[in-house]
Amino acid sequence: MGHNKQKIIELKAVSKFYGHDNVDFLALKDVTFEVYEGEFLCIVGPSGCGKSTLLKLISGLLTVTSGSLLFRGTPVSGVQDNMAMVFQNPVLLEWRSVFDNVMLPIEILKLDEKTHRKNGSDLLKLAGLEDFEKKYPRQLSGGMKQRVSLVRALISNPSVLLMDEPFGALDAITRENLSYELLHIWEKTRKTIIFVTHDISEAVFLGDRIIILTSRPGTVAEAIEVDLERPRTPETRIDPRHIELAHKIYKIISVN
Repeated sequence: MGHNKQKIIELKAVSKFYGHDNVDFLALKDVTFEVYEGEFLCIVGPSGCGKSTLLKLISGLLTVTSGSLLFRGTPVSGVQDNMAMVFQNPVLLEWRSVFDNVMLPIEILKLDEKTHRKNGSDLLKLAGLEDFEKKYPRQLSGGMKQRVSLVRALISNPSVLLMDEPFGALDAITRENLSYELLHIWEKTRKTIIFVTHDISEAVFLGDRIIILTSRPGTVAEAIEVDLERPRTPETRIDPRHIELAHKIYKIISVN
């Protein structure tokens, strides 16, 4: 991917320090990288290296202790309403239908419901859920619930989608199917996606670039360009270059 694209997010020497019960805890140290408009960026690293903390800083849920974090050139302060987050657990409201779960952000943000209803239907169709609008979460499989939560994140048309191990709780086959779905949706909507995973192969399959964090306190060990052709297909997974990149990343993580 050529970096003639616009920088949308910039982190410069970002550190995050937690202090509680007189135990000070450095989660992230001097993290520096940028994210480009429309990019699919993956973040990998060992457990507990601060990947989730990093997403929370970018979204404005947490504040940086030191360093600077800019979104479109402006320091991030407070929750960013043009970013949406997808978590490992789909967090759907059991008493609301699929469609009403999707529309929740529109109610919360007090946006015009009429204009977003069609958008909601279109997005559900894009995610292959058009026949499930009236169903309830208990009637869906884990993979379907996660697709609903993805559509819900997209409904308010955020510029950035932050994904925190969104497929982590799913079985391998569902996970693989969802990665195709996600790429399909990304190719159609061209959102900027920051995707946290501890699955190296998943990161190589999905990403344009991969930021590798060291173990705690997390800092950037390396940023790797993924030079695999798009659209990615089942063949991509057995491409020698895919295997080579995954191996390279695995080696970097194991020495850090």
